[in-house]
Amino acid sequence: MPTMPKSLFWTRTDTAGAEHALFDDGRGLTARGTLTAVDPIPYTCRYQLATDPQWASARVEVEAEGTGWLRSVRLERVGDGWRVTTAEQGDLDAALRAAGHPPVGLPGSDDPGRLAGAVDVDLGGAALFNTLPVHRLGLTRAAADVPHRIDVAWVLVPSLLVVPAEQVYTPLGPGRVRFTSDTFTADIDLDGDGYVVRYPGLAERVDPR
Repeated sequence: MPTMPKSLFWTRTDTAGAEHALFDDGRGLTARGTLTAVDPIPYTCRYQLATDPQWASARVEVEAEGTGWLRSVRLERVGDGWRVTTAEQGDLDAALRAAGHPPVGLPGSDDPGRLAGAVDVDLGGAALFNTLPVHRLGLTRAAADVPHRIDVAWVLVPSLLVVPAEQVYTPLGPGRVRFTSDTFTADIDLDGDGYVVRYPGLAERVDPR
């Protein structure tokens, strides 16, 4: 496994947790990272990501693990659609019910054809994935107040259920973009390379001193 020349670290602000991403953005983006969180139950989530040179998602592999359960999902772009492969050990739904939460069902998608319009993959709770549309669409240099609507394959955590979603990114001027999905809105602060510095209600970056 090759080493990565760059890394970023975020602390979660919505719950106890963090994200550490190691990556190479010399030609597209290749990354692997780890998420930890305690909500709705404690879990660790590991991901690997590869884009094409234009930063469109090409392959995403995610593994989520908690007490007594382990799930994985792989999304690979095939032509104009996505191949979705999953695996599961143990019983996440049982762990959720024991903690007083409703079950979430199986990982993956029962109809990958619904994801055909997605260019980007978005992993729930992972700040790194917001950089994909920001960089691909050139939003750090785009005209302010012009919305950009995209379709994504949204991977929910810890269930690893994959669903189609529409998201809107609107540049607000240097270093800031508004993210909207359904009824949720957040004004995200970015660095000069389009990586998240502060995502209200989700995460804040911790930079080395």
